[in-house]
Amino acid sequence: MEEVLPPLKEFIVDYCNRYKLNHVDPGSLNLDTSIDLDLDIFDIEIDLFLADFADQFKVDQSKFTWYKYGYPKGSTRVRMIKVMFGYNSTWAKQLALYCYKPKFKISNLQDAVKTGRLL
Repeated sequence: MEEVLPPLKEFIVDYCNRYKLNHVDPGSLNLDTSIDLDLDIFDIEIDLFLADFADQFKVDQSKFTWYKYGYPKGSTRVRMIKVMFGYNSTWAKQLALYCYKPKFKISNLQDAVKTGRLL
């Protein structure tokens, strides 16, 4: 299985630390990590995240639209699961995945870094 590019990992961890979002373990990041479900970046914050991403990696985002993925707006159920049970156990992640389907993953960002375009 393909690994996440080190500069991309570093960007995600730095972004989360800079804006005091979730504490992100770089070792836990993989291509299936969801930006909206696992990292808890959604709503207006995801637009800021993508703008910083495009700026840092010199990616063209002019053709990007949320129609392909659906705009990630988070889930109250998932927030409650994370507060009550945490998000470290496998069953909590599966329950959260049942309640909310992730829309945007690290694999999309890695493809953008490789091709130079965010689609």
